[in-house]
Amino acid sequence: MKTVIKKSEAAFLLIALANLVVAFAAFFVLPPRFFYDAAIIAFDKGNEIGYFGSYPLTILFYKITGLRYLPFPVIALLQFPILMFILYKIGIPDNFEKINVKNILVYLGIFMMAVYISMPSKEFITFLFITPIVFMCVNKQYSFKKTLLVSFLLLVIFGALYRPYFALIPIIAYGMYLISFINFKNKVLTTIFYGLIIAFFLSLSYGIIKGQYFSEISREVVNNTRIGAADANSMIVPPVKPDTWYGEAIAVVYGFFTVNLPVNGLKHLFSPQILVFVIWQLFLSYILLVRFAKCLKQRETYKYELFALFILLSFFIIQGIFEPDLGSAVKHKTGIFPLIYFALYYEHFRKKLQ
Repeated sequence: MKTVIKKSEAAFLLIALANLVVAFAAFFVLPPRFFYDAAIIAFDKGNEIGYFGSYPLTILFYKITGLRYLPFPVIALLQFPILMFILYKIGIPDNFEKINVKNILVYLGIFMMAVYISMPSKEFITFLFITPIVFMCVNKQYSFKKTLLVSFLLLVIFGALYRPYFALIPIIAYGMYLISFINFKNKVLTTIFYGLIIAFFLSLSYGIIKGQYFSEISREVVNNTRIGAADANSMIVPPVKPDTWYGEAIAVVYGFFTVNLPVNGLKHLFSPQILVFVIWQLFLSYILLVRFAKCLKQRETYKYELFALFILLSFFIIQGIFEPDLGSAVKHKTGIFPLIYFALYYEHFRKKLQ
C-alpha cells in the first residue's frame, strides 16, 4: 500500500531538514556573542549549578542529561529535532506549503529556533515547559476551568523555580480577562492598555517594597554594563530613567512598543538581522491582534484560543519591561514559539478536532 505524504507535511519536513543544517552550522558561523549564555551553561566556571534560577537549573539539566559534555553542533542535532517533533505533534496546517504572510512568519520563527536553540540554552527549557499548556489548548481534553488552573499553576511554579517574571503572567492575563468583559468601544486596545496598567502597578508595588522597579533591576542593570559595546546597537533605552514612578510608567509603555510594535527599529537599516526581526514582529503583532479581536467577539466559541492569546499577550507585556535589547527579545520568543504557532494556526486545530 502506497503511503501518500501531504504537501503540507512534505513542506514541514523539508523546512525541518533545512533548518537542522542551519542549527548544525550555527556554531561555525555565528559570532562569539551568540554563545555567551551557552558557555556559562556548558562550562559553569562560576559554579552556579543549583535548583533555583534559570542558570543554575539549566546547568543542572545539561549536566544530568550529559549534553554539556557534547560539542555544540552535536547538541544542535539532538535538540532541534525535539523542537520540530513537538511542533509536528501540535499539528501541521493543510496549507503549510503555500507562501503567505502567516506561513513565512512561521518559517522565519523556525529559522530563529535553529539559530538560538542550537546550543545549550535556557530557551530549550522554556520551550519544553510551555508545550503542555499548548497541548491542553489544542486537544481540549480537560475542561476550560481545569486547563486555566493547571496552566496558571505551571506558570507560577516555573516562575518560582526558573524565571520569576513568568509568575506575573497569570496576574496580568487574568486581569486582562476580567477587563475584556467590559463593553469598551475598542476592546482589543483597551484590554492591552489595562494589561500595561496592571504590569506597571505590579512594578510599582515591588518598587515600594524593595526600593527599585522592575525595569531598574533587569533592563537597566544589563544595559548599564554594555554602553558603547559592539553588541549593544539594539539596546532598549527609554527616554526617561525608570528610577521614579513616572519614569517606570514610561519605560513600561516604551518597552512594550519597542519589543512588540518596533516601528522605531526600522532605523537599523545597516543591521539586516535586526531589520528582519522588526518586520517579522510587526506582521506577527498585527495578525495576533486581529485574531485576538476575533476571539473576543466569539469568546465562548474560542475560549481556549482566547486564553492562549491572553497568556501570549501577557508575556509580550512582560517582555517590554525586562528585555534589554531586540536580540534578547527575539531569542526569548523562540522559547514560547509553541504558543505563537498555536495562536497563528488555531483554526486548523479546531477543524482537526471536529
